[in-house]
Amino acid sequence: MIETTTIKKQDIRKLSVAQLKDWLAAHGEQGFRAKQIAEWLWKKSATSFEQMSNLSLKTRELLDTHFEIKSIATAKSQKSSDGTIKSAFRLHDSHLIEGVLIPADDRMTACVSSQVGCSLTCKFCATGYMDRKRNLDAAEMYDQVVAIDRQAKENYGIPLSNIVYMGMGEPLLNYANVLESVEKITSPDGLGMSPKRITVSTAGIAKMITKLGDDGVKFNLALSLHAANDEKRNKIMPINESNSLKNLAEALQHFYRKTQNRITFEYIVFYNFNDTIQDARELWEFTKKVPSKVNIIEYNPIAEADFKNTGVDKLTQFAKFLEDKGVVVNVRRSRGKDIDAACGQLANREKSEQE
Repeated sequence: MIETTTIKKQDIRKLSVAQLKDWLAAHGEQGFRAKQIAEWLWKKSATSFEQMSNLSLKTRELLDTHFEIKSIATAKSQKSSDGTIKSAFRLHDSHLIEGVLIPADDRMTACVSSQVGCSLTCKFCATGYMDRKRNLDAAEMYDQVVAIDRQAKENYGIPLSNIVYMGMGEPLLNYANVLESVEKITSPDGLGMSPKRITVSTAGIAKMITKLGDDGVKFNLALSLHAANDEKRNKIMPINESNSLKNLAEALQHFYRKTQNRITFEYIVFYNFNDTIQDARELWEFTKKVPSKVNIIEYNPIAEADFKNTGVDKLTQFAKFLEDKGVVVNVRRSRGKDIDAACGQLANREKSEQE
């Protein structure tokens, strides 16, 4: 009886162009094909080798024998009454993540996830009540952008203009993959988007913010602040206990010195928690530590917590105090709340097949 051996396929998007070139040469193929294959993968977003029409059938079959493209699939999409579209994306190992298209008059924004679940336990965020299953790789973050860009064109006839890493997970706890995904999205050999149109949002990992500065990143950085004194911040964001406001301020100052990129502070004004003029004063004092602006974000209630949004009058007074002190303030109204697509609501109500 003849034994047949099954070739274990490699994920081709894990290989660099140089590695692919070496592999092709070892299999009797011309090295220049590596650049053509990379262009199909990262510029044209191919999901199969069959699509690579400028390669011979023999080459495509060789690739298909040894490699696979682990592209994500859209499991379900929901459209909000305000036009926001939330999608559950299924990964190659059956885990689910969520991404959101947020349309506005002046921009089309993709909100993408960086982890399956989250290891941080922010008390007001639905994702924080999930376990972290694993980090996403660069290709899985890239695929979210491609899928959401397609949704923008199909639904609104307009391509994506902005990307925010504000979905499920803490991007700076998946540092290398996040930076690689940004490189693929911004490279002329990839999607060619401007890094100035990309914002990475963190709950505050001081040493990784410092590393971002040392690495000279070109994208924007946002810090989910939500309280500008340690006692209050500890209560809602346990990560603050090991990353105090003093340490974060020093890291942000280092980041700004290295990149000259102004910081965005995200601040949810919770009812009877951080919505007083004293809270606004503490926030103003913190904004003076580094060139910055403040996005005041409407709170989106979740079943797991009993926080409430502050009243309109208090929110107006809070914002006015900051503006009177010369702080640049944007009040962000909630989008996609009716489909649990708003900030802090992503939690995969659909369970993955493994759970």
